[in-house]
Amino acid sequence: MPLVVVTGGTAGVGRATALCFAQHGYDVAVIARSQQGLTATIKEIESTGVRALGMSADVADTGQMEDAATQIVNTLGPVHVWINAAMCTVISPFTEMSQQEYQRVTDVTYHGVINGTREALKIMSAQNKGHIIQIGSALAYRSIPLQSAYCGAKAAIRGFTDALRSELIHSKSTIRLTMVHLPAVNTPQFEWSRNKLPRTTRPVAPVYQPEAIAEAIYKASLLAPRELWVGISTVQSILGNMFFPGWLDKLMSQKAWGGQMQSEPHPINEDDNLYTPVEGHHTSKGKFSGEAKDSVIAIDPARTGKVALTMFSAVFCALLWRKSGRKK
Repeated sequence: MPLVVVTGGTAGVGRATALCFAQHGYDVAVIARSQQGLTATIKEIESTGVRALGMSADVADTGQMEDAATQIVNTLGPVHVWINAAMCTVISPFTEMSQQEYQRVTDVTYHGVINGTREALKIMSAQNKGHIIQIGSALAYRSIPLQSAYCGAKAAIRGFTDALRSELIHSKSTIRLTMVHLPAVNTPQFEWSRNKLPRTTRPVAPVYQPEAIAEAIYKASLLAPRELWVGISTVQSILGNMFFPGWLDKLMSQKAWGGQMQSEPHPINEDDNLYTPVEGHHTSKGKFSGEAKDSVIAIDPARTGKVALTMFSAVFCALLWRKSGRKK
């Protein structure tokens, strides 16, 4: 059976993706910090009839990632697909974040992808084949307030991936490289991310179920596009920012600020997963299933064509403008 490795694979999009690949017949290796989360995830994956392995490692730690990758190959064999999905965030105005908090988000969300990609390339270069998938975000193109560290990390991943892709092409490598940009997803992220706001947090609508996202990622593993834009809101954000960045700056200052908060006050001294795992939240879905969509579009911009995408952008930006106008 082919083998997929998923970092951050015990919760949210990572867990849904690991299970999705298992259901499609892949053996699965999961890398994450929580041993409890790994045990539960591996049990669920193995119930589909495939082999599975959980490796406890912090993706920000180069040595731990190297050891995990070596153990995976020694136990399960060659890696066919490697998916970098691990992340963390601090939801806060920039001026209220410490240097240590900013560094940690960058180390996990950005350097974690660097470390994962490095190990994947070692394995795949030796076997002269493989596919690396970076889990990106619409926020890699269009940043929002209150998540400057996360947005910066996702934009950095995009820059790194584009540079590496050119290097692989130059060396005539057969290793494929794809970045999948996601919309808001119903994951436990909003229950355990560090929150420095006065109210509890939520994803900016519209929200999608992680299983729908996982199927789009699996599709990317089959077609190997340069990029895959998942969700209408992702397409709208990326193209809108190409044509109307200043207007979106102002719109995001209003819509995305309040759009990330709920009415409930944020509990004081609530545990978060910035430095250590928080147990009890290792599930694919979060608490927004009541509004989350079960299906999602996935667009390969290289195949769709610039003209069609430009028209698509104009229509949805017009709709967004009308919607924001009505709210005012």
